[in-house]
Amino acid sequence: MSEKVLHAGDSDFDATVLQSSEPVLVDFWAPWCGPCKAIGPIVEQLADQYQGKAKVVKVDVQEFPSLGVRYNVRSIPMLLMFKDGQVHSSQLGAPPNIKSLLTQMIDKAI
Repeated sequence: MSEKVLHAGDSDFDATVLQSSEPVLVDFWAPWCGPCKAIGPIVEQLADQYQGKAKVVKVDVQEFPSLGVRYNVRSIPMLLMFKDGQVHSSQLGAPPNIKSLLTQMIDKAI
């Protein structure tokens, strides 16, 4: 697991994501979610690839359900791209081309 992937919860989400000077890709996931596990290595690669340009944060919606409710997460994996404290773009699910989709989301936000 990449040490560049941050984990956020109720107490530090605003500071880590909304107040970030860099764009932030947030992966809303849960440990029991198969597709979430499948894209995990891709999310980690992106954290390495965009180090210094964008942050990558994971939020466990099972552990922090209020964050899932706050961002209307009804299905996981759900990835939201934040820029300047606002949702810039989103990706629901784990299609085969997920890496290129997420790369485009990050590139547009930088």
